[in-house]
Amino acid sequence: MNDRIKNILEWIYCILIAVVIAILIKYFIGTPTIVKQTSMWPTLEQNDRLILNRLPRTFGKMPERGDIITFEAPSNNATGLNASDIDNPVAKYDNEPTSWWGKFTYHVLEIGKESYIKRVIALPGEHVELKDGKVYINGEELDEPYLKDDVITEPTGVLRDFVVPENTIFAMGDNREGSKDCRAFGCIPLERVESKVVIRFWPLNKFGKVDWKVRK
Repeated sequence: MNDRIKNILEWIYCILIAVVIAILIKYFIGTPTIVKQTSMWPTLEQNDRLILNRLPRTFGKMPERGDIITFEAPSNNATGLNASDIDNPVAKYDNEPTSWWGKFTYHVLEIGKESYIKRVIALPGEHVELKDGKVYINGEELDEPYLKDDVITEPTGVLRDFVVPENTIFAMGDNREGSKDCRAFGCIPLERVESKVVIRFWPLNKFGKVDWKVRK
């Protein structure tokens, strides 16, 4: 083997290693993303650039109320829940790939995968009521300082008075009138939660940690 071929093979090897490392970092640690919709306005605006933390998913940490997360878009995001689903209001995922290559490209490379950015509102086992334009958790009105003063939270589907099933979370966008969220398609299984939003790096005048929390 001459030196030229050897050098080419070494370059190919280095490139492959770099690609593998990049994929591992993106899947297990974190990745950048761009806000494509206005459902989290005014907290996040369209075209904001964010850094997502995927360590909570890697280590199986439960999201906290108030966290801004990303999750895989349900397959029933267009049709929503039916009245028959009210006793188990969980979002449906019927588009799971069957082959190992399909699972790899969909879940790891995220080719053809759509994700939503929303805020965690309620946790497993909590009783949620959407009434009088407000959110109630276990009978107490939820304080939401991140919302605009005139925001009214109305049901957009069959979910009005329900209990969040085990191993799921209930999430909504801060722009309640312009958000397609769990009110329509149901609670999100924890295994479908992808990451937590931690830093906004663009625009530069808004650079910093995204850490709005619900006041106790």
